[in-house]
Parts: sequence; C-alpha cells; structure tokens
Amino acid sequence: MSDALIATALRKTYGSAVALDGVDLRVGAGELVGLLGPNGAGKSTLTKIACGLVRPTAGRVEVLGQPCGSPQARARTGYLAELFRFPGWATADEVLVLHQRLARSGGGAAERARLLGLVELASASGRRVEAMSKGMQQRLGIAQALVGDPGIVLLDEPTSALDPAGRRTVRELLEALRARGVAVLLNSHLLSEIELVCDRVVIVDGGRTIAEGAPSDLVKAGGVEIETGSGHRRFAHAGREDIPELIARLVGEGERIYGARVVAGSLEDAYLDLVGSAGG
Repeated sequence: MSDALIATALRKTYGSAVALDGVDLRVGAGELVGLLGPNGAGKSTLTKIACGLVRPTAGRVEVLGQPCGSPQARARTGYLAELFRFPGWATADEVLVLHQRLARSGGGAAERARLLGLVELASASGRRVEAMSKGMQQRLGIAQALVGDPGIVLLDEPTSALDPAGRRTVRELLEALRARGVAVLLNSHLLSEIELVCDRVVIVDGGRTIAEGAPSDLVKAGGVEIETGSGHRRFAHAGREDIPELIARLVGEGERIYGARVVAGSLEDAYLDLVGSAGG
C-alpha cells in the first residue's frame, strides 16, 4: 500500500506555544485513519498543515507524493474545516459550482448531482444555505470536500452536527471512499464513530503522538462483571477464563450468583486511559 500522506518530524510553534512537537504520521492509499486527541492537542494544526493552510516550523509533509501546499497536492486534496460557513444566499448547487471553479473541476452538473446524492441532499440542490438545518449544511460541506475526485480527504469534525441517521450516511460514504482507494484522515471527538469506521487511529496529546494502531489493538478488555444477590461485582483485570474461579470464590463467601459476563472494552476507555496517563 502506497502512502497518500506522510508527515515526518512535524513541528509547529506559535511564539512560545508548541502546537506540534515532532509528530510522524502516515496514511496509506485507501486507508481511513482517525486522528484523536483533546482540545489543543494539535489535531487541527496538523490537518491545516497537510492541506497547505499553515506552514510547519520544522519537518515536512508529503501529500500523494508532492509537498503539502504545492499546486499538485492541493489539486488532489479535499478538505472540510471544523468551522466553515457558506454564503447564506447561495443554493447547494451554487456552493458546489463555486468549489468546482476553485478546484478546476470539469465535472459539471453531473458531478454536482452525484455528490449531493451521496450526502442525501439531491432534493435540496435549489435550497439556500440559510434555509438548511446545521446537519444539512454539514453534509453539504462534506460534498464540497469531494469535488474534483480527490485522492485524499481531510475531514475536521465532519459529523459534529449530525443526528444518528446523518452519521450513518457519512460512515457509508467513508466506506465507499475507502473502497475506491481514497485515503481519509478523520479528525473527530466522536470516538464511537471512529471505532466503527477507521482502519487505524492515531492519538495525539500535547503536540505528540502517544499511541497508534487499529482500534481493536488499542482496546483493552474491560474485565468481568458478576451479578450477585448483593449487587454487581466488577473484576477489572479478570478474563473469561477466570469466571469459574471467581464464582466459586463468591459462592464460598455466601453470595448468590445470578449471572456473569465479560465486559467489552471500548476505544473511549482506551483513549481516556492514554490521555490521562499522558497528563492531558
């Protein structure tokens, strides 16, 4: 798998404030990578550097084999900022026309219709932005990030304003992009969404990478929970193989047992453990 994005020893400072402190990051072609971290960890700064909006203090980023911010890299990069705003008077179709011109896309009306269909706004092509819900505007933002068939898409909190149905639409869209070989870097605080769709996650805190890997590799078992006559008992470090011994011990202590289960861990649990241990 070739790399769609390579960040090497990336550092960014604003005066005495350090936003990024030597971050390395790779996103393979067709790979969906989640970028996680607390507020101020450097996620948005990294994303803005990758799309050429911010210059790094040190280090380098290559996008599809080209220096980030170069005309060649920009032409093949889709981007949705966390805080974006389209003109209220413009229709959905007019917003995409503008971005087609900016991206020098020759896709025309067919491309606009396809993208609006992908984000379930086909019936709203003539609706003005000011008459759209925040969720509809968010989906329109995702559509504009796909203008020109980019090879990599950088999404900063793309599901923040969406209801569960909207988040499912975005998940299905991201999976379709992956199937087409499009790389996606997804910056989000919705860890449940990241866990569902991402091939790999990178966790940053204090401008540094503190963990990365497949979600399943980062998630730890949540222990064993046993329902007794006196309430639920949790054994955080136990596994399935420990259940018979635990039950025998509790019965020996006079407890009545009504059930036992292995508690599945979550990416959220792993994230909080890592960020907490890193001082975030």
